[in-house]
Amino acid sequence: MTNKVLLEPAAGAGTEVTPVRGRIVKSKWAHNLLTFLAVLGPGLIVMVADNDAGAVSTYSQAGAQYGTHLLWIVLLLLPVTYFIQEMVVRLGIATGKGHAAMIYQRFGRWWGLFSLADLELVNFLTLVTEFAAIALALNKLGIDPRLGVPLVAVGLMIMAITGSYRRWERTVVFLCVLDLAWLAIAFRLHPGMGELAKGALLPSMPAGGLTPDLMFLVIAIVGTTVAPWQLFFQQSCIADKRLRFADVKWARLDTFVGACITITVAACMMIAGNASHLRGFTFTDPAQMAVDLGSFAGGAIRAGVLLLMINAAVLGATAISLSSAWAYGEVRGWPHSLQLPIRKAPGFYAVYALCVAAAAGIVLIPGAPLQLIILGVQVLAGVMLPSAIIFLQLLLNDKELLGQYANKPWNNIVNWTIIIVLFALSLILAAQVAAPGLFPAG
Repeated sequence: MTNKVLLEPAAGAGTEVTPVRGRIVKSKWAHNLLTFLAVLGPGLIVMVADNDAGAVSTYSQAGAQYGTHLLWIVLLLLPVTYFIQEMVVRLGIATGKGHAAMIYQRFGRWWGLFSLADLELVNFLTLVTEFAAIALALNKLGIDPRLGVPLVAVGLMIMAITGSYRRWERTVVFLCVLDLAWLAIAFRLHPGMGELAKGALLPSMPAGGLTPDLMFLVIAIVGTTVAPWQLFFQQSCIADKRLRFADVKWARLDTFVGACITITVAACMMIAGNASHLRGFTFTDPAQMAVDLGSFAGGAIRAGVLLLMINAAVLGATAISLSSAWAYGEVRGWPHSLQLPIRKAPGFYAVYALCVAAAAGIVLIPGAPLQLIILGVQVLAGVMLPSAIIFLQLLLNDKELLGQYANKPWNNIVNWTIIIVLFALSLILAAQVAAPGLFPAG
């Protein structure tokens, strides 16, 4: 078989990709594997980072309140998450630009600023939830949040200011791998496999029927599984990594693998909540749930859940802060790449650091209702998601921009169906807020 040489590019915003090192590969299988590993990153990170602090709280609360009844919703969201982010893959590779830049370029200044303001608001509030979860977990681990939260904030800043996209990516991929420990926790809690299969494959209504609490939680699940920041983050990440058309199929695989991991881990979080539910514990927040689980499953489970909460929050915080910094830099025309040192992209790194520092500071305010903030932000993300996806859908139908990578008719059918469902959920939430008796308990 003909030997192949895999070239590893030296990525960097505004520079041409040049080969820096070659490896002789003697088989097509090995060549494909190495190519995939070189492309791996943006899809995996955006998906796994979406199982952030808000996700831990939302999924575990769903399990604690409704057992395994809502597992089918999580499974249903697997194709939704993939189809949405697959569009981002095509758009990012075809344009080489971030999502904020494309909205600004194709729809004008007003819509560009509108989408940027939406993103920055939801991102900042979501970032607050990441530090809220860190504070809750540290407190249960016996660490004073007033010391631990600032240290985590400093660590997040150090992660991003190394002047190397690859160094940041490798660190974050390692954290993504750690997230798989949720599988071990779910296994140790000995869930009933028949009950899990029924909850995942047979849609059912929990006892009590359609109540305001149930609708609120369903919309929160959607909001935490498919979030607006993901669109902006992955596209900017692809642009910063400088992926090319030859990488499309591998970037799709990267995204699909990430989606499968995300949904699997989400189910494990719900299983943890269900274990607490079966023993009669009342859910207040995931940190307290970890303590409750530890009372019958052992200290390792308690510590594991708390540490995974922190890991999830760190993943979410770095991805969300970067999506804000990338988007703001794109719109302002600033240098905005992790390949650049601070002196060459001061505005980009300043936005990242400011987001992290401000969110950490808010969480340290005494008496802040952390769990309410966490769940409420997921609902807000669910409400604001449809408008973000509409911009994406319109861009993906621009054949002048994307050529052969524009949406096919079946893409449009699937995507508009998703958008309509998301709008319906948003309207239901608005109606519920305006008329609290719309979905009476009973």
